[in-house]
Amino acid sequence: MPLPPLVASLTRHKLTALLLVLQVSLTCAIVCNVAFMIVERVQLLRQPSGVAENELVSIDSTDLDDNAQPLVRQDTDLAALRAIAGVKSVAAVDALPFNRHDWTNGIALVPDGPTRATATAFNGTPDELATLGLHLVEGRGFLPNDYVPLGSAHDWSGIDQVPVTIVTRALAEKLFPGQDPLGKAIYPDEKPVRIVGVIDHLLRPQAHENADNDYATVFPMLPDANSVTYVLRTAPQDRARVLKQAAELLDRVHGNRILRHAQTFEQLRADFFHRNRTMIALLIAAAMGLLIVTALGIAGLASFWVQQRRRSIGIRRAVGATRRDILHYFQWENFLIVGTGVVVGAVLAYGLNMLLMQQYEQPRLPMLYPAIGAFALWLLGQLAVLGPALRAASVPPVVATRAT
Repeated sequence: MPLPPLVASLTRHKLTALLLVLQVSLTCAIVCNVAFMIVERVQLLRQPSGVAENELVSIDSTDLDDNAQPLVRQDTDLAALRAIAGVKSVAAVDALPFNRHDWTNGIALVPDGPTRATATAFNGTPDELATLGLHLVEGRGFLPNDYVPLGSAHDWSGIDQVPVTIVTRALAEKLFPGQDPLGKAIYPDEKPVRIVGVIDHLLRPQAHENADNDYATVFPMLPDANSVTYVLRTAPQDRARVLKQAAELLDRVHGNRILRHAQTFEQLRADFFHRNRTMIALLIAAAMGLLIVTALGIAGLASFWVQQRRRSIGIRRAVGATRRDILHYFQWENFLIVGTGVVVGAVLAYGLNMLLMQQYEQPRLPMLYPAIGAFALWLLGQLAVLGPALRAASVPPVVATRAT
C-alpha cells in the first residue's frame, strides 16, 4: 500500500489522528513499565526460600516471666515438642525467611575494613539446619563445640565469640568471587569468623534488593531472648495436626507465655506476599483497562471514518478497487497510526522508567518489553480495526451514485 495516499488522508483528520497516536503512545509507555513490574513481582513470589516449605510449621513463643531463663525453657520445650508423633525434628530459631525478624549486619574482610555486603544473621539450636532442610553444598555443619557457651552472652553482645559460620552461596560469591570460601575469615564485627560451610539458598526475613535477598549467615548462637520461634518439621499431611498439638503442648508445659503465629510455612509465605499479590492484581487490572480503552478508541475512530467515507469508498469500488483493497487500506492506515504511537511510546517508556529508577529504585527496563509492547499494540490495533474495515469492504459500488 503506497504511503502518500494514506498520509494525505490522515492530514485531513490531524486532530483525531494525533489524539489516537497520543493515546497509543501513553498506553505503550505505561503498559511496558507495568508489565515489567508485574514480572518482577511474580519472580519475587516464586523465589525459593531454601527451606523445606511444605514440611514446616512454626509457633512464636514469648515468655512473660520476669526471671525467665530462656535457654532452660527452650530445652524443656524442645524435648516436649520432639515427643509429638510425626515430628521429624524441631529447633528454636530467632528468624525465618519471610517472618520479618531481620538481624542485619555488615560483613567486612579485614578488621575495621569496608563493608563488602550486608547479610542477615540466623541463630538457632543445633538442629536448625536439619529442621529447616537447608542444603549444604560445601563444607560441614556445626559441631557441638562450635556453639557459643551457654553462660556467655548471645545475640549482638556475643557476636565476637562466634568462631565459625555457614554462609549462603550467593554471599560467598559476593565476598570471594571465583574462590573457595571454606576456611576464609569474615568480620561481622571486630573479630574474625571462619567459614566452615556453604548452603544453597536461605532467603532473608525481609525483602531486599534482588541481588541481596540471598545474603545470609548462620551463626552457632542460641536464641536467648524471651521471644523465640519454634520450628517443627513433619510430613506435609501431618502439619495441621502437629501444629495444633504443639500449641496445646507448649501451653501445658508453661502457661505464662503468649503463643502467636501458629502457622505452616506456606501460610507464612502467603501472608508475607499478600500485598504483592494485591499489587499484581491491581497492575494487571490497570494494564487491561488501558488496553481496552485504547482498543475501543481505535475501533470507534475507525467506525467513524468508515461512516464518513462511505461515498469515497463506493467511488473506489466503482473504479475497480476490490474488497481486499479496501480492507487493506484501513489496516495499513491503522498500522501507520499505531506504529507512530508505538515509536513515541517506546521513548516515553524509557523516560518513565528513568523516573521510577530515581524515585523508587526500579531496575532498568529491558529492551524486550518495548519490543513486545509494540507487537501487542500492533496486534491489538489490527484486531480493533478489523470489524470497521470489514464493514468498509462491504460497501457496494452503487453508494457512489447516491447524493451526499
